[in-house]
Amino acid sequence: MIKLKSLACGYGEKQILKGVSLQISTHLTILGANGSGKSTLARAICGLIGYEGEIEINSLNFKRVSLQERAKTLSYIPTKLESYDAYITVYEFVLLGRFAYKKSYFDYSLEDKERTAQTLKFLKIEHLSTHTLSSLSSGEQQLTLIAQALTQESKIIIFDEPTANLDPHNSKIIAEHIKALKEQHQIILITHDLHLACFVGSPIAFIKEGDLTLYGDDFFEDENLERLYGVAFSAMSVRYE
Repeated sequence: MIKLKSLACGYGEKQILKGVSLQISTHLTILGANGSGKSTLARAICGLIGYEGEIEINSLNFKRVSLQERAKTLSYIPTKLESYDAYITVYEFVLLGRFAYKKSYFDYSLEDKERTAQTLKFLKIEHLSTHTLSSLSSGEQQLTLIAQALTQESKIIIFDEPTANLDPHNSKIIAEHIKALKEQHQIILITHDLHLACFVGSPIAFIKEGDLTLYGDDFFEDENLERLYGVAFSAMSVRYE
């Protein structure tokens, strides 16, 4: 359960979101135009940027929760890998997802290593175990990010524009994984990809000019899409087959 109370945040003097109050008790997809504040909201929830107001997760003020407990509660998957050791292998990177469970000054446990191997197999990327991150394609990197989040075993997973840099084939693969993960995790999806949002099938929150509005099953109706985006739509054009 995530509760936002009068949340306001931005970068420097520029305020992106203002007075956002929201209760997220199930899966949620957050849509909006580029620059509307979707990723800003995700980073605030994860504690990656400062904010005013309150964010509660499982009835706890997240500012007062230790970094270790945050990691056990919530995983954040960015749009792409931006900063990493070019020589770290896929296995080593995914194993880092167990850091919150590792005892100080000790190596990762056998359970940590088994969990990592199982996750790589589950996502069908075990053949990439010894490959370096720098050698991966964009699609393989995104699967590796998902693998690390799964080894973290957090109940809540936030995906921030997961298909932004992928071709249609890899976008469909990632979409299928995200939809399947809803059975075991609370999924918050940040995207501008209407195909992905429609396929995943979660309730919709739309951000426009710093304000957030919740929608039900009527979101993908042509008239609603045209009103929100200002262009003509055919609902069939936003659906994966």
